[in-house]
Amino acid sequence: MKFFKLWLPVFAWCWLIFYLSSIPQLGTGWGVWDLILRKAAHITEYFILTFLLYRAFKGSFNLSYFYLTFWSLILSFLYAVSDEIHQAFVPTRNPSPKDVFFDTLGIIAFYLLIKYRNKFGKTAAF
Repeated sequence: MKFFKLWLPVFAWCWLIFYLSSIPQLGTGWGVWDLILRKAAHITEYFILTFLLYRAFKGSFNLSYFYLTFWSLILSFLYAVSDEIHQAFVPTRNPSPKDVFFDTLGIIAFYLLIKYRNKFGKTAAF
Protein backbone atom coordinates (compact mmCIF):
# COMPACT_ATOMS: atom_id res chain seq x y z
CA MET A 1 0.00 0.00 0.00
CA LYS A 2 2.87 2.36 0.84
CA PHE A 3 4.31 1.79 -2.65
CA PHE A 4 1.08 2.95 -4.31
CA LYS A 5 0.75 5.96 -2.02
CA LEU A 6 4.26 7.07 -2.94
CA TRP A 7 4.52 6.10 -6.60
CA LEU A 8 0.97 6.47 -7.94
CA PRO A 9 1.20 10.29 -7.83
CA VAL A 10 4.47 10.11 -9.80
CA PHE A 11 2.91 7.97 -12.53
CA ALA A 12 -0.28 10.04 -12.57
CA TRP A 13 1.69 13.26 -12.95
CA CYS A 14 3.82 11.76 -15.74
CA TRP A 15 0.62 10.68 -17.47
CA LEU A 16 -0.80 14.21 -17.16
CA ILE A 17 2.36 15.70 -18.69
CA PHE A 18 2.22 13.13 -21.51
CA TYR A 19 -1.48 13.83 -22.09
CA LEU A 20 -1.01 17.59 -22.24
CA SER A 21 1.88 17.12 -24.66
CA SER A 22 -0.43 15.08 -26.89
CA ILE A 23 -2.84 17.97 -27.45
CA PRO A 24 -2.07 19.43 -30.90
CA GLN A 25 -3.14 23.02 -30.18
CA LEU A 26 -2.43 23.84 -26.57
CA GLY A 27 -2.57 27.53 -25.77
CA THR A 28 -4.76 30.34 -24.55
CA GLY A 29 -4.49 32.64 -27.56
CA TRP A 30 -3.59 35.57 -25.29
CA GLY A 31 -0.45 36.63 -27.19
CA VAL A 32 2.50 37.38 -24.96
CA TRP A 33 0.55 36.20 -21.89
CA ASP A 34 0.15 32.82 -23.58
CA LEU A 35 3.92 32.53 -23.87
CA ILE A 36 4.44 33.53 -20.25
CA LEU A 37 1.77 31.10 -19.00
CA ARG A 38 3.14 28.21 -21.06
CA LYS A 39 6.71 28.74 -19.82
CA ALA A 40 5.50 29.10 -16.22
CA ALA A 41 3.57 25.85 -16.69
CA HIS A 42 6.78 24.09 -17.81
CA ILE A 43 8.60 25.31 -14.71
CA THR A 44 5.74 24.35 -12.40
CA GLU A 45 5.03 20.91 -13.84
CA TYR A 46 8.67 19.82 -13.54
CA PHE A 47 9.03 21.33 -10.08
CA ILE A 48 6.08 19.14 -9.04
CA LEU A 49 7.45 16.06 -10.84
CA THR A 50 10.80 16.45 -9.09
CA PHE A 51 9.04 16.86 -5.75
CA LEU A 52 6.95 13.73 -6.34
CA LEU A 53 10.02 11.71 -7.34
CA TYR A 54 11.96 12.97 -4.33
CA ARG A 55 9.08 12.03 -2.03
CA ALA A 56 8.71 8.58 -3.60
CA PHE A 57 12.43 7.80 -3.45
CA LYS A 58 12.71 9.08 0.11
CA GLY A 59 9.80 6.92 1.28
CA SER A 60 10.77 3.81 -0.70
CA PHE A 61 14.53 3.49 -0.41
CA ASN A 62 17.25 4.17 2.12
CA LEU A 63 19.25 6.55 -0.07
CA SER A 64 21.83 9.12 0.93
CA TYR A 65 20.94 12.77 0.31
CA PHE A 66 23.20 12.79 -2.75
CA TYR A 67 21.49 9.82 -4.43
CA LEU A 68 18.05 10.93 -3.35
CA THR A 69 18.48 14.28 -5.06
CA PHE A 70 20.52 12.86 -7.96
CA TRP A 71 17.86 10.34 -9.01
CA SER A 72 15.02 12.80 -8.55
CA LEU A 73 16.75 15.45 -10.65
CA ILE A 74 18.08 13.18 -13.38
CA LEU A 75 14.82 11.30 -13.89
CA SER A 76 12.88 14.56 -14.09
CA PHE A 77 15.35 15.88 -16.65
CA LEU A 78 15.20 12.67 -18.71
CA TYR A 79 11.41 12.81 -18.65
CA ALA A 80 11.57 16.43 -19.88
CA VAL A 81 13.77 15.35 -22.80
CA SER A 82 11.52 12.38 -23.60
CA ASP A 83 8.48 14.67 -23.48
CA GLU A 84 10.01 16.90 -26.16
CA ILE A 85 10.83 13.85 -28.29
CA HIS A 86 7.21 12.73 -27.87
CA GLN A 87 6.04 16.10 -29.20
CA ALA A 88 7.88 15.43 -32.46
CA PHE A 89 5.15 12.87 -33.19
CA VAL A 90 2.20 15.13 -32.32
CA PRO A 91 0.66 17.09 -35.22
CA THR A 92 1.42 20.84 -35.03
CA ARG A 93 3.83 20.32 -32.09
CA ASN A 94 7.61 20.40 -32.28
CA PRO A 95 10.35 19.44 -29.86
CA SER A 96 12.02 22.50 -28.35
CA PRO A 97 15.30 22.71 -26.44
CA LYS A 98 13.92 25.96 -24.95
CA ASP A 99 11.12 23.97 -23.31
CA VAL A 100 13.67 21.57 -21.80
CA PHE A 101 15.46 24.67 -20.48
CA PHE A 102 12.28 25.88 -18.75
CA ASP A 103 11.59 22.36 -17.45
CA THR A 104 15.10 22.35 -16.03
CA LEU A 105 14.46 25.66 -14.27
CA GLY A 106 11.63 23.94 -12.37
CA ILE A 107 13.90 21.03 -11.50
CA ILE A 108 16.62 23.38 -10.27
CA ALA A 109 14.08 25.42 -8.28
CA PHE A 110 13.05 22.27 -6.39
CA TYR A 111 16.70 21.37 -5.79
CA LEU A 112 17.39 24.84 -4.37
CA LEU A 113 14.31 24.59 -2.15
CA ILE A 114 15.46 21.23 -0.73
CA LYS A 115 18.99 22.52 -0.28
CA TYR A 116 17.64 25.59 1.56
CA ARG A 117 15.38 23.44 3.71
CA ASN A 118 18.22 21.07 4.62
CA LYS A 119 20.52 24.00 5.41
CA PHE A 120 18.08 25.71 7.74
CA GLY A 121 16.35 22.60 9.01
CA LYS A 122 12.72 21.85 9.59
CA THR A 123 12.23 25.28 11.16
CA ALA A 124 12.16 26.84 7.68
CA ALA A 125 8.84 28.44 6.77
CA PHE A 126 7.74 25.56 4.50
